[in-house]
Amino acid sequence: MRSHLLNDTTAEQYRRSVTEGVERVAAKLATTRSPFTGVTVDALAPAIERIDLDQPLHDTTAVLDELEDVYLRDAIYFHHPRYLAHLNCPVVIPAVLGEAILSAVNSSLDTWDQSAGGTLIERKLIDWTAARIGLGENADGVFTSGGSQSNLQALLLAREEAKTDDLGKLRIFASEVSHFSVKKSAKLLGLGQDAVVSVPVDHDKRMQTVALAHELERCAKDGLVPMAVVATAGTTDFGSIDPLPEIAELCAQYGTWMHVDAAYGCGLLTSLKRRALLDGIERADSVTVDYHKSFFQPVSSSAVLVRDASTLRHATYHAEYLNPRRMVQERIPNQVDKSLQTTRRFDALKLWVTLRVMGADGIGQLFDEVCDLAQEGWRLLAADPRYDVVVEPSLSTLVFRYIPAAVTDPAEIDRANLYARKALFASGEAIVAGTKVGGRHYLKFTLLNPETKASDIAAVLDLIAGHAEQYLGDSLDRAS
Repeated sequence: MRSHLLNDTTAEQYRRSVTEGVERVAAKLATTRSPFTGVTVDALAPAIERIDLDQPLHDTTAVLDELEDVYLRDAIYFHHPRYLAHLNCPVVIPAVLGEAILSAVNSSLDTWDQSAGGTLIERKLIDWTAARIGLGENADGVFTSGGSQSNLQALLLAREEAKTDDLGKLRIFASEVSHFSVKKSAKLLGLGQDAVVSVPVDHDKRMQTVALAHELERCAKDGLVPMAVVATAGTTDFGSIDPLPEIAELCAQYGTWMHVDAAYGCGLLTSLKRRALLDGIERADSVTVDYHKSFFQPVSSSAVLVRDASTLRHATYHAEYLNPRRMVQERIPNQVDKSLQTTRRFDALKLWVTLRVMGADGIGQLFDEVCDLAQEGWRLLAADPRYDVVVEPSLSTLVFRYIPAAVTDPAEIDRANLYARKALFASGEAIVAGTKVGGRHYLKFTLLNPETKASDIAAVLDLIAGHAEQYLGDSLDRAS
């Protein structure tokens, strides 16, 4: 079994095995004609259930053949231009190269003696991102597994900086369309979901600062502690960006930690056209970025940034076997001192290789393309009498609803939209997401693929309408 260990004696076997796997994936990418096959759970589960994991195949080719049947054939392919559902991006080739390298070398980014140059590369990328945000010379941060972890760590720091032992008095303010991880983080931090005050949004789905000011004032009058305001730069459902400068002013007035969840909108940091949409983010105390959304990186690649590096001490724990206190005096850079994780992948390498090959402008150009596409999609929807579109996009998300001409019952329209989404998914021709607006079911395009064209959007809208009309026709037949 030692022949399977990656080392100096097996380097050629490594090259052959990985090349065979890459060739399989490349062939799949080249021949994929839809984002999904439409396979059902009931159809796929038995094939996986039949596999006896205690009986290995002892052959890479045989394993790849099996993998074709249980995974590759029926995977959801985000690179396809009609994958329009969630915040999943097609990935750039330099990042995939970085992924291959980091997996093989397998550095662990918790301590210098497990990573060496990897530690310095991650720190350089944190400094680069913090400079793009404008956080100042004392900024710092660390890579994380994703936006949820970044938000959790940011709110942990905010809780500790609030300097009160009475957790029941702490309050977090976030818009009613902020990410669910804000409430989840409050629960994990011992505050409870009730600690999160939901602030109304305006017609454009942006936090109403008048309402925020009212809530902060009421918090102070009630003897409570305004622990943090979470402003969102790119909401999951709408791509909306909260008014960051006004929120920063209120946070300064009330001495409240300002966190910006820019997991989605961080692509604007490299935008050649739209960087001004993030004006005010430079005043944040902490910022979440997800490179695996709008920087076209493979999952996972995220980070949490802070204005004041010293606040990261709240995540520090010294273990004698790993990062004893003496290492601080010896100026040995251990990233575990800043992280909620211990063992941690060298995910920063993917972004490093991307920047060194494409440059920041190259990333920004791709993100601008999908934002431009969303504007085209908005115009298509606004001109189409079959659809009601909720809000003009700030980024690359469109939320809309099929409205039949002959049906006025909102519940029946809900069911038609739900049916259309499920039928489209089952067909495999395209994948769209869904959400609720005002208690009603809506559909959602999340556009992160520069290869998607306006003609793809138009074609998918026709498919949705066709499925909805089929449902309504069948419904009338059943009722008659």
